[in-house]
Amino acid sequence: MPTAGRLLLLLPTRTYRTKDFLEAARGLGVEIVVGSEEKSTLEGHRPENLMTLDFRDPPASVRRVLEFHRDRPVDAVVSVDEPTALVAAAVADALSLRHHPVESAAAAMNKRRMREVLHDAGIAVPSFATYSVDDDPASIAPHTHYPCVLKPVALSASRGVIRADRPEELVSAFVRIRAILESPDIPPDAEATRQIIIEDYIPGFEVALEGLMDGSELRVLALFDKPDPLEGPFFEETIYVTPSRLPEVLQSEIAQVTGRAAAALGLRDGPIHAELRVDGEEVRPLEIAARSIGGLCSRALRFGAGTSLEEVIIRHALRMEIESLEREDRAAGVMMLPVPRAGNLVDVRGQDEALAVTGVDGIEITAHKGQALMPLPEGSRYLGFIFARAETPEEVEAALRESFGRLEIVMEDSPGTGISRGM
Repeated sequence: MPTAGRLLLLLPTRTYRTKDFLEAARGLGVEIVVGSEEKSTLEGHRPENLMTLDFRDPPASVRRVLEFHRDRPVDAVVSVDEPTALVAAAVADALSLRHHPVESAAAAMNKRRMREVLHDAGIAVPSFATYSVDDDPASIAPHTHYPCVLKPVALSASRGVIRADRPEELVSAFVRIRAILESPDIPPDAEATRQIIIEDYIPGFEVALEGLMDGSELRVLALFDKPDPLEGPFFEETIYVTPSRLPEVLQSEIAQVTGRAAAALGLRDGPIHAELRVDGEEVRPLEIAARSIGGLCSRALRFGAGTSLEEVIIRHALRMEIESLEREDRAAGVMMLPVPRAGNLVDVRGQDEALAVTGVDGIEITAHKGQALMPLPEGSRYLGFIFARAETPEEVEAALRESFGRLEIVMEDSPGTGISRGM
């Protein structure tokens, strides 16, 4: 039976998004080839649909895909999460497939390079400087403007992002980020993972824009308000609500700044996720990622007659018709459940009561019982997600907050020592 094409999905082992992308591809009649960094037990039985790739070594990954492609041609490649973006771009370049250019994907993943490119293009970014993790923060602190924000150059999802208001806080934050960059899950040999950027703190509020670059043209899919203040010392994201309640003129400016930033980076074909800071009338991009929104947040988005974001991305990559990029009429939102403190998860109680809140249409606890969890800035994963839909953004936000308030997260420091915290 003929298929709609053969799609290479690059799926990191730790991604939340495997199920949603696989369902979208199967619904389109697309043949799926999964590339992951860990060998599957099924690979020996189904080598035609599974392959192991080293996402930290794009050239080696390209060689492996080219070998596969000679016998089973690949029609599109889709990056699912941040760790696979550069490999996807390299594979697409080698196979002349639709995707962002390699240099653009690399620049989007490196905070220092991204800010340099945007600054050179005349786009407002915070003043910044970059340091090696081996530098002495005590010698940096007296010459820094405060308040400031310290960030690892190559991490995402607010991991390692810390605000400092005084020299002693900068020293403490620098040492803390240095320790994060020595974590076992971070490759020690990558230059970008040995650098820390220090930039001016920008007051105001944040928004997130989900978009699709279509031949270098930005098509805005959704603009999310972030109603919780992100002022530090850590920048844990919680609630996203769309459509935005901002004035139309400001929404237009946000879209224009995002489009200019994406063009400056050279992002050309595929999804982008932008995080921007709005201070009065000035809009500054903080991140322009060459990928779609992370976690399970995409479940808050539906287009046309119920099309998922994953289906939109796959259709675009395979040059299939996309009937509509208009978001559904109802307001929607998602709450990323924060990890309350370091420890092992015992239970998340009250889920039935939380799900019963009017407007809430789903709760997904992605952490499993007994899992060791760590909050930001060291942590990199959420406890789970709450989804809501209603007639207005205000109703969505209220439903998410009420639902969250009905959950009780039970953690323990060590086996047999239970400490609960109602959330």
